[in-house]
Amino acid sequence: MGLAFTKIALVGRPEDERVIEPMQQLADHLAGSGVELYSASTGIDDKVTVVDEATLSDTADLIVAVGGDGTMLYAGALARKNDIPLLGVNRGRLGFLADVTPDEMTASLDQVLAGNYSRESRVLMRATLSSDGKTKTAFGINDVVLQRRETGRMVDFETWIGDHYVNTHSGDGMIVATPTGSTAYALSCGGPIVSPQLDALVLVPVAPHTLTDRPIVIPSHQTVEVVIVERDDIKAEITVDGILLGEIKPGDRLSIGPSEGRVTLIHPPGYDYFDILRSKLYWGRDSRNRGTPGDRVN
Repeated sequence: MGLAFTKIALVGRPEDERVIEPMQQLADHLAGSGVELYSASTGIDDKVTVVDEATLSDTADLIVAVGGDGTMLYAGALARKNDIPLLGVNRGRLGFLADVTPDEMTASLDQVLAGNYSRESRVLMRATLSSDGKTKTAFGINDVVLQRRETGRMVDFETWIGDHYVNTHSGDGMIVATPTGSTAYALSCGGPIVSPQLDALVLVPVAPHTLTDRPIVIPSHQTVEVVIVERDDIKAEITVDGILLGEIKPGDRLSIGPSEGRVTLIHPPGYDYFDILRSKLYWGRDSRNRGTPGDRVN
């Protein structure tokens, strides 16, 4: 029986000591399994063929990202081009996306190569910023964020869903998140956790001026329009998965809608989304038994 994947791309930051060691271990292990290995990074292992980043998803049939969720977002942008499945080994702090631990990675990869895995399709967003007759477009796995910049003033902006006016908001901004991004910045601003199985988007105001300005969950096929309201000294910007898309000014328009492509995550046997939530968010644990900062454990 052949391998489920025969060309694997390794993505990570080899200059990080926490990342380079598991990448080298993976390279040794996978090369011994008869897999062809590729990376856009140098210095991992002589068994890894270095290719241009732009052609990485053209070369591989699986991407393995080693790092935190930021590395997974970066790898997801590479995978989106040809819908290459993505598996994450967590070397970050939380690891909602990168769910395989370094201790389990070789055994998990063996299971995946043997065909024992599950696929999970995640929603992608397309964000288009129209300003001064020009447009900029980016694709988001986590979120699109409107945020005030270089000023203590609030941002006033209108939101529309489809052809329907929703609200005029005042505050620090707005997060439009996918279910994947619902456990990221949106969660810290009071947004709900949305199951990744749902095709939905969540709109979460950031520090709204009124307490009645609450998060809204909508179908992912609908388009969200955001327009900055004219006001003196308004400075705001748009980021997509933490990367700056551009400044947004009064009269500019931000359009956020569904992307034709999606991101496919690979999970080894035993993956449980709710187990991830319990582990990362400390559900069911008594905080009184977790100690206090500065406590010394002998």
